[in-house]
Amino acid sequence: MTEYVIRRARREDVGAIVRMLADDQLGATRDDPDDLDPYLRAFDEIAKDSNQLLVVVASDDEPVGTLQLTIIPGLARRGALRGQIEAVRVHSDHRGSGLGAELVQWAIAESRRRGCALVQLTSDTSRTDAHRFYERLGFTPSHTGFKLKL
Repeated sequence: MTEYVIRRARREDVGAIVRMLADDQLGATRDDPDDLDPYLRAFDEIAKDSNQLLVVVASDDEPVGTLQLTIIPGLARRGALRGQIEAVRVHSDHRGSGLGAELVQWAIAESRRRGCALVQLTSDTSRTDAHRFYERLGFTPSHTGFKLKL
């Protein structure tokens, strides 16, 4: 049986993470595993910020899943902290194994441990399978999101 460990991502994990980001219908149009320089710069910024947690789920120390959790302080909701989950990905060879749910449940537990009042995430409107996945984990669709590309 394969053993999995959730741990903080390391700089040497960036290539594997980017390949997972690019291995999906949307990521294929915006992520480039052949040019890691911008990702390594971003990783260095993430690693310096204690409110950013980039994690991987590893098998034999090789990343097979990832997500980023951001702890957001704010004034709304009586000064509540929020956990923001981003970029949940599982390597195609490991999908359907429960790793995605394990990663998200880890992020929920970490948000709770850090005193967050809620956990939130966004998901592209085209990702209907992902929406069902998040709803199975207890998330409810509650907002309409907007983006402005710069």
